[in-house]
Amino acid sequence: MSSARTLDDLASALLSGSVRVIDLSAPLGPETPVIQLPPQIGKNTPPVKVHSISRYDADGPYWAWNWLELGEHTGTHFDAPRHWISGKDYPDGATDRIPVKSFVAPANVIDRSKEAAANADYLLTVDSIRAWEKEHGEIEPGGWVLLRTDWYKRNGSSDTFLNADANGPHSPGPTAEAITYLISKGVIGWGSETVGTDAGSAGRMNPPFPAHTLMHQANRYGLASLCHLDQLPAKGAVLIAAPLKFVEGTGSPVRALALVPN
Repeated sequence: MSSARTLDDLASALLSGSVRVIDLSAPLGPETPVIQLPPQIGKNTPPVKVHSISRYDADGPYWAWNWLELGEHTGTHFDAPRHWISGKDYPDGATDRIPVKSFVAPANVIDRSKEAAANADYLLTVDSIRAWEKEHGEIEPGGWVLLRTDWYKRNGSSDTFLNADANGPHSPGPTAEAITYLISKGVIGWGSETVGTDAGSAGRMNPPFPAHTLMHQANRYGLASLCHLDQLPAKGAVLIAAPLKFVEGTGSPVRALALVPN
């Protein structure tokens, strides 16, 4: 089948509804939960602030617009390799220089929602990934791997979403060995429904924060605070996640979308 025919068929499928567009992004605004780091580690991203420029008034009689204060890694967001020290030297590792073909790729969705419901500190292992592959097929090079935990359903409240106590945050994520395995499979990136791409316990792993450290070391990408992964099949969806073309950006909020057969 020719490329032109393939695109024609996709356009027709979108118009007919046989391919659906799923919104994988959380609402972005002043109530958006932001990660809270211990003060000994570093500064935190401030909450989103929205400032009005005009609203059909003397400051602009025919238009309304705002200016925003927000961090690069706020809400549903894309992590570029430059976000982490392990990826800081890649010449194409900033948001304005990542090849645009990287922003559209197949998605593999590993459903571990039952495990995360039973244990907020659930960790995805290599054995668990291999069990998923045995059921759904091999993870192929060039695709995203997304961990479905249904954690996004907590996103309306910072307390339940961040889920921290005196011992630190408690949220699901991958082991270092799982990330190493996915990199060996040639994945383009790793995505999660939690505030960051790592588990809440990741600071105590070796290396610390392996989803960040190892993925960005390999010049791969991350997606955090994804939503509605429960509407995606294990295989067969196409993920679209394009960060802003921010000069030297380490990441960006995104409107992540998935194309899914109906």
